[in-house]
Amino acid sequence: MMNLIAIDTALENCSVGLVAGERTVSRVRTIGRGHAEILMVEIAALFAEAGIRPDALDRIVVSVGPGSFTGLRVGIAAARGLALVRHLPVVGLSTLAAHAYRASRLAADERPILALLPGRGGEAFGQLFSADGTPLETPSSRPATEFAARATAGGFAVAGAGAALLGPGFEPLHLDSAPAIETLLTLGAVLDPASHPPKPLYVKPPDAVPQAGARIARRCSIR
Repeated sequence: MMNLIAIDTALENCSVGLVAGERTVSRVRTIGRGHAEILMVEIAALFAEAGIRPDALDRIVVSVGPGSFTGLRVGIAAARGLALVRHLPVVGLSTLAAHAYRASRLAADERPILALLPGRGGEAFGQLFSADGTPLETPSSRPATEFAARATAGGFAVAGAGAALLGPGFEPLHLDSAPAIETLLTLGAVLDPASHPPKPLYVKPPDAVPQAGARIARRCSIR
């Protein structure tokens, strides 16, 4: 059986999980910010609790977003660092895909699932999946009202924290924000690392961009 570690720092949780033989252990802390300060401590505690060494790993899975810019970089850097030392494959898993998979296990019908996360200014990040969690489109960012209209017109099930922005008339399969670490462990064991690389998934470009055309020349003075 595969020995697999999962890392999630995409949103408010700092979560790690480990499958070692027949045993599964996890550590989940809701912290909001400060993932860099505690992630490696949590990983070390996870190995100690499971009673195995890092060189016993076969694979790593890490959440790649949408999520916090800083949080994503922390988790992905840790995953890549472990992989580099141990020459291990790494699976990058979308937060929206994790939410869709969890929703597929809760659904009582075969409707497509619209996975949603809240954005800024009344917008949401969303992606449509089949009833079994297979992606049907690429992620997008748009006003929550547009996602609400899509879900109504298509008869989609909705899931994820962004579903709370859609207004009345919807019964989300779940309202999770951070992905479940158990989902990362499950999907990380079966997804192909070649088609799911550990690269950050930024649905929108950064709000702030460097000046290009109107750059002000610097002045240096020595006193």
